[in-house]
Amino acid sequence: MRIVECVPNFSEGRRKDVIESIVAPLRDRKGCQLLDHRSDENHNRLVVSLAGDPEAIMDSLIRSAEAAFSLIDMNVHSGAHPRIGALDVVPFTPLKGLSMEECVQIAREFGRRLNEQFKVPVYYYEEAATRPDRKNLENIRKGQFEGLKKAIGDPERHPDVGEAKMHPTAGATVVGARKFLVAFNVNLGTCRIEIAKEIARSIRFSGGGLAHVKAIGLALEEKGMVQVSVNIVDHEKNPLYRVLELVRMEASRWGVPVVETEIYGMVPASAIFQSAAHYLQAAGLEPEQIIELKLLDMSGEQS
Repeated sequence: MRIVECVPNFSEGRRKDVIESIVAPLRDRKGCQLLDHRSDENHNRLVVSLAGDPEAIMDSLIRSAEAAFSLIDMNVHSGAHPRIGALDVVPFTPLKGLSMEECVQIAREFGRRLNEQFKVPVYYYEEAATRPDRKNLENIRKGQFEGLKKAIGDPERHPDVGEAKMHPTAGATVVGARKFLVAFNVNLGTCRIEIAKEIARSIRFSGGGLAHVKAIGLALEEKGMVQVSVNIVDHEKNPLYRVLELVRMEASRWGVPVVETEIYGMVPASAIFQSAAHYLQAAGLEPEQIIELKLLDMSGEQS
């Protein structure tokens, strides 16, 4: 059995009918399990979590992409989250019976299919990247939809698949293969966006902060707060609690409290276990002591 996880991100988080049209093809599809989907109006973004057979997931995603491309016009899209396309990013993660190299081939096959059917230019990132400078998603999304629309004709910004021009309404899509990513948001009790941006800069690896951590500062205007939006690309090396405590420490310099945190989408049990053990100061606590995890291990041994 081959099982892959896929977490497509769509540039729509406000129109409920559009969200349902995008998600509908992902339901009740043999071999493709819809694990989770959630939207955010401030980010204006929909994040979906899927797991299952690679072919079934790709087939379902093509149908979902068709709905997104027909209903989302990037020329009028606005939101706090960086984006370059209606189907903005499609990462694949190997779960069972697959190597990372095989996952790279799945990502590239999906990118080719997406371009052939819809003429949307495709870029490859992380382990699927064809160039070192494209491993990091932020390099590809530089300038966002509006900036890439002008720059895509430059040789260094040409897509990996397709013509060097944006789809008129759907923009471009980034497809990749990577490890589990934990999307972890920290909301701060202030409206000053410069504080969130400064904290994000100080904690992310590119700004001299934590390795395996990416972060940006965003305004949550409807909530009257700002957010440090974090992607932890290797939670085993830098766990959630370490990221949170660093944000808390930096925020205290500004006299700003942490109001709440959010884990966006699916997350490995080990990521939660790490932080629970830390904050409980539970000496010697092991995952085997969590009965649900133990039962899952037992069922896996019996299958």
